Formats: sequence, C-alpha cells, structure tokens
Amino acid sequence: MRIVFMGSPEFAIPPLQSLIFNGHDIAAVYTRPDRPGGRGRMPLAPPIKKAALLWNLQVVQVLGFKSPEAVEQLTRFRPEAIIVAAFGQILPQAVLDIPCYGCINIHPSLLPKYRGPSPVVSSILAGDDFAGVSVMKLDAGMDTGPVFSRAQVPILAHDTAGSLTSRLFKIGGWMVLDVLANVSGGQLFPEPQNAAEATYTREISKENGRIDWNFTAVEIWRQVRAYQPWPEAFTFWQGKHVKIIEAAPLTAKELPEPGRVLALSPGENPARAAVGIGTGDGVLGVLTVQLEGKRAMAAEDFIKGHGDFIGSVLS
Repeated sequence: MRIVFMGSPEFAIPPLQSLIFNGHDIAAVYTRPDRPGGRGRMPLAPPIKKAALLWNLQVVQVLGFKSPEAVEQLTRFRPEAIIVAAFGQILPQAVLDIPCYGCINIHPSLLPKYRGPSPVVSSILAGDDFAGVSVMKLDAGMDTGPVFSRAQVPILAHDTAGSLTSRLFKIGGWMVLDVLANVSGGQLFPEPQNAAEATYTREISKENGRIDWNFTAVEIWRQVRAYQPWPEAFTFWQGKHVKIIEAAPLTAKELPEPGRVLALSPGENPARAAVGIGTGDGVLGVLTVQLEGKRAMAAEDFIKGHGDFIGSVLS
C-alpha cells in the first residue's frame, strides 16, 4: 500500500520500520520542523526525520495543514492510507479525506479510556495494572474515531512513561500491519467508541514534576515513573533543583516528617535504597538522583559527597 507516515519522537520509529520492512511504499514522512535545543540552542531534527533520511525517504516538515498549499502537497503524494504515530497535531477534514483507507492512528491507551495527549502518564499515575494501545481511524475530534483493534499489556513495577510508551508503539506498529492487510481486503471495519465511557487526559507541564512530600510514598513513586523521561520528578534542597530519577515506596516503623531525608541500610529494605525521604504515608526509597548542573548518580554515591543531605528537609 502507498503510505504517508506522520510522527516525530523516537518511539514513532518502530511503526515506520515495520511498514518499510513489510513492503509498504512510503511516499513521504511528515514531521514537525527542527527545534532549537541543547546548550548551544542549535536546531535539532526530530528523531523520525533522522531515521527517515537513513532509509532515503522523502521528509516533509510542517507546522500544520491550515494552508491550501500544504494540503495540496500532501494530496500529490497520492497516499492510500496515512499512518499517524505521535504526530502531535489534529488533522483537519481536508487531510482526513485524502486517503481512500483513511488516516490510521496509533494511540497508546485502550480507547475510549485516556483520550488526549498524555495517556501513558495518566495510566501510571492512576496506578493501573494494565495499559494498552488502540489502532483507530481518525476523525475531526480528539481520539474520538472508530477503533480497528486494541491490545492490552501489563504495567510493570519498573515501567516509566518512556519504557511503557516505547513498548506500546512497538506493539502498535505490528497491529497496523494487520489492520492494513485486512482493511485493504475488505475484511475489517472500525467499530465506534462508546462516548459514555470516555475519559480525557491533559497536557503535561514542567511544573507537574514538582513533588509534594505530603502525598503518599506510593503516589510519589508513581509520579517519579510517570514523569520519566520528561518533565522528571523534582524537589529542592538548599535552593537547588534535585531530580528524583529512580525510587521505590517503602514501609517504615517510624514515619519521619514529609520531606525529611534519612539514611537507610541498603540491606534492610527490598529496594536496596541508601536514602529515604518521609512522605504523608510511608518512606520513599531513593535510588538515583541528579543535582542541578550535575550528572545523575546513585543516591549512595550522592550522599558520600553531600553528607548534609541526610537530615535535611526538602521543600
């Protein structure tokens, strides 16, 4: 099938790779424009662009499809289907009408649950046992289109938003192949979602990563995992920004005040954490931290160079 692919981040690469390796004709890869990044604020290409260029595919970088020229350019590629994987834009009806088999989107949730921009983060924060991925036909709404297929996967205790998202999009890439094969043969039709069961997620901001130590250890542990790799869970110590990269909830016989840092014996807790922090209920065992301007390191190594961290109260 002749395909136009739309996506941007690293985890959009496996679905594109699946299409290429299974013989589909990729007419073009659409992605967002390069953005300044890093310390030098130099233009950085989206990961999908780098991958597409390695495969000698034509890359088109757009801010959107508001202009007739952008829609006309897309039409000239004559796609039979448009495959969307984390493109980050709502496609207008003029684009949805172009391919004969429609615009097919990989969404990392079990729709209609967790529509919107942050389904994986939301599932980890909620403490769900399972996450999922849906392959759907896009319409003019936000994740409201009919669904071709769904797959459910367990959320593991060590899963972060990054690791879980990567796994879901790999599965979604395989599912798209099956959908395309059956749609083109007239054997598969999407089923409408039950709008009454729909839940919605919100945009994530950097401030969402700020830790409130009055929350329970389990809630903060979920926050650490949900906001990894971005915006990352953080707190403040001596006026400096400290990221909590890896952690685990612990039970404690004596509960320190929320935010109070204490030394732990690694052999006496299942997470083998050297540092604990008091919360509203339980102790958060800290395994990996990153002080502002420094590299991430094991908490055990961090306190060797910052002994006054023990006993302090984090704000």
